[in-house]
Amino acid sequence: MGSFSLLSAAARRLEGKVALITGGASGIGEGTAKLFSKHGAKVVIADIQDELGHSLCKNLSHQSTSFVHCDVTKETDVENAVNLAISKFGKLDIMFNNAGVTGVAKTNILEITKLEFEQVVGVNLVGVFLGTKHAARVMIPARKGSIISTASICSVLGGSATHGYTSSKHGVVGLMRNTAVDLGRFGIRVNCVSPYAVATPLAKDFLKLDDDGVHSVYSNLKGHVQKAEDVAEAALYLGSDESKYVSGHNLLVDGGFSIVNPSFFMYA
Repeated sequence: MGSFSLLSAAARRLEGKVALITGGASGIGEGTAKLFSKHGAKVVIADIQDELGHSLCKNLSHQSTSFVHCDVTKETDVENAVNLAISKFGKLDIMFNNAGVTGVAKTNILEITKLEFEQVVGVNLVGVFLGTKHAARVMIPARKGSIISTASICSVLGGSATHGYTSSKHGVVGLMRNTAVDLGRFGIRVNCVSPYAVATPLAKDFLKLDDDGVHSVYSNLKGHVQKAEDVAEAALYLGSDESKYVSGHNLLVDGGFSIVNPSFFMYA
């Protein structure tokens, strides 16, 4: 028996739904694609990593999973990805704007060029804008849908990442709140999921740490090492009907990190 048969039809929380995941070929996106498929969704994986994307589709199911090359800074690519979901599966129920970059590891604003700043904002914020826009284009006639964007603990904190990354993630939450109001009149829900340092290849490269290092340095909640699958579970909730009255919410998946001042050692 395949892994997809482990859940009964009743237990599949996305049965009959169609999802599009940007940045879906690796990291959080890959974990979410696997979990969404396990729960019965048909999934379009959109990414610039063609080889990884095709390999993931092969490991899942060609009947229920498709890959499309997509650079989220290019509107034609995002439009094409949404159109593919419609042409292949007939609708779009869940848009997961997950693609993101950290940018060059510079924290001194005097060292950051305008181009470096704009490149991060272009992927992390403009990409979310384009994904939200084109998802809304096909969801408005259906008068339903769930749009989810990956933000970060950097959407509520300063000093944890570069200026471009932190600015872009604050912007993602602001855009989510505005579009939740705009699209709510059509029955479309818009939310964010905000993880802290998940040990994805992107995060480990940026922080120069291994899996244990990421969590020994940054973790507040002990006894569990956060993985991409934990963020995928949050996205599953926001994409499913279980969150049918949740909109305009930034769901932090950070083990309480954002409530802790690391300089305060009363409980150390």
